[in-house]
Amino acid sequence: MTTSYNCTSEEQRAEGLEHAQRAINEKKCIVMPTDTVYGIAADAFSPQAVTMLLVSKGRGRHMPPPVLIPRPNALDGLATDVPEDARKLAEAFWPGGLTLIFHAQPSLDWDLGETRGTVALRMPDDEIALELLNRTGPLAVSSANRTGQPAAQTASEARTQLAESVEVYLEGGFRPVVGTESVASTIVDATAVPFRVVRDGAISLERLREVVPGLLGLGEEGPEAAGEAEAAPETSTEPAPEAVTENHAEGPVSGEAAVSGETRAE
Repeated sequence: MTTSYNCTSEEQRAEGLEHAQRAINEKKCIVMPTDTVYGIAADAFSPQAVTMLLVSKGRGRHMPPPVLIPRPNALDGLATDVPEDARKLAEAFWPGGLTLIFHAQPSLDWDLGETRGTVALRMPDDEIALELLNRTGPLAVSSANRTGQPAAQTASEARTQLAESVEVYLEGGFRPVVGTESVASTIVDATAVPFRVVRDGAISLERLREVVPGLLGLGEEGPEAAGEAEAAPETSTEPAPEAVTENHAEGPVSGEAAVSGETRAE
C-alpha cells in the first residue's frame, strides 16, 4: 500500500524515514526529495529493486540510474582507480550538484543496467536525502517521473506519475528550494584523462576548471583527439566508437532534473 509522509512535520518525518528504510530493505521503491528535484530510489545492490525502478519510470537497461551516497568516503567502496583530481572535485562540490563517473568496483554484486563497468556517483545536498542515505547506504536514484515527462518538484507531482509503483512518498516541499527552475547535476566523466563534462548542469564549467584546469567542456576535444581528427582521411565515413559516457547522459539538462537527471538521471 502506497503511503505519503509530510516530512516538514517532525513526527511524520521520523515515521516516513523509518517506513522508507523498511521499504528499501524489502526491495521496493520510494520517492525522496533531493537538492535538485524528487527522485525515485531503490537499493543499489538489488537487481530486483533496480529493475522495479526502471520499470516504474518506463525506462530500459540502457539508461542505468546513478547512485547517491551519504558521505564522500563511500566513494572508494564503490569505485576503483579514483584519480586525485576526481577527489578534489568531490571535496569541492560534494554535497551538491556534481555527478562523477568512475570505474565501478569489480567485486561489487550489483546490476544497475548497461553501465559498461562504470558507476555515476553523487552526494546530494539535502537534509532529508542524507538522513535516509545514512540509514540505507547507497541508493540507485533517478528523477521521479515517467520517462519523457517533467521531473517532479514535489512528492505529490511524483505520485501523479508513478502512483502505486512506489511504496513510500516522502514530501519535503518544493525542490529545488531556491528558484522555480529544476536544474540537473553536472556530470563529469572521470574514467579517463582529461576529464570531460558529459552533461551541463548545476556546477558551471568555470567553477570546475578552478579545481581541475584541464577539464574539457561538453563537446570539446582534447589536443590529441583534435590532432587525430585533422590527420584522418577526408574520405573516412566510419563512425566513432560509442563513448562510455553515453550511458550516463540521456538528454538535455532541462529534461531531467534530478538526481542525476533525465539524462541518466538523477
